[in-house]
Amino acid sequence: MSDPLSEVVRLLRPRAVFSKGISGAGAWAVRYSEFGEPSFCVVLEGGCRLEVDGHAPLVLQAGDFVLLPATPGFTMSGFETATPTRIDPKQAPAPEGEVRHGRQHGSPDVRLLGGWFLFDAPDPALLVSLLPAVVHVRGVARLSLLVGLLGEEAVEDRPGRDVVLARLVELLLVETLRATAGRDAPPGLLRGLADARLAASLRQLHARPAHAWTIAQLADTAALSRSAFFDRFARTVGVPPMEYLQAWRMAVAKDLLRNEQIGIAQAAERVGYASASTFSTAFRRHVGRSPGRYARDGGKTMAVG
Repeated sequence: MSDPLSEVVRLLRPRAVFSKGISGAGAWAVRYSEFGEPSFCVVLEGGCRLEVDGHAPLVLQAGDFVLLPATPGFTMSGFETATPTRIDPKQAPAPEGEVRHGRQHGSPDVRLLGGWFLFDAPDPALLVSLLPAVVHVRGVARLSLLVGLLGEEAVEDRPGRDVVLARLVELLLVETLRATAGRDAPPGLLRGLADARLAASLRQLHARPAHAWTIAQLADTAALSRSAFFDRFARTVGVPPMEYLQAWRMAVAKDLLRNEQIGIAQAAERVGYASASTFSTAFRRHVGRSPGRYARDGGKTMAVG
């Protein structure tokens, strides 16, 4: 049976870009402006404060893992009052070695490993749609281990480095998704997978996107009446079942057109459309351009203005 989480991460095609050691001592504070790309950090020793714009402040401690899927502005600081140093992550040069904030001598009060990554994917908004704006995970040793391995690999120039980094980021995302899944997750795939009955239907949709699904068939897989299934799916996943199916079909189609370079008729068949013209109409409505144009552009975002 299909594993929806694995399929989403596969479509995202994550690749590690940068990671760095960070430490702080005494009175220190750093204010980062909005970045937009996914970023993460793990607390290796000690503790600090984190305040992400629009969210309640967090006190981080050793072993904590934080993921910001779209990285809005945030402030990180020690526990003593300090005026924040402002940093624009889009403009700041990549530092060499560990970055030290506050008192420069003596043992640090906190040590962290932070980093960010990009997706070689036509639909990176998938991650943002799956996760809360701030993911704070405590006590999951596997995440700390993976981030540690990621940090070690990032600073070494070993053969196969890029492949190892990409696989580590994939594992990091899967573990984060696992740790976040549940009824406390926002409406979406993660909350749906935490519901045993809806999970059965979601696995079927992901396993067979080309099948001509009906609400009745999907309700049967969930052992629910049609009305109960529709209401429960829409409330838990955030969209009605057929809308979710179409979004997943389009995500798969974009990946096929961009990375497998197959024809429009083949792509249409693979995602459940009876004709290339019907598929093209649906694709244009969902994506904003024809599948042929999308394939020629290599899936790149169109310039605006």
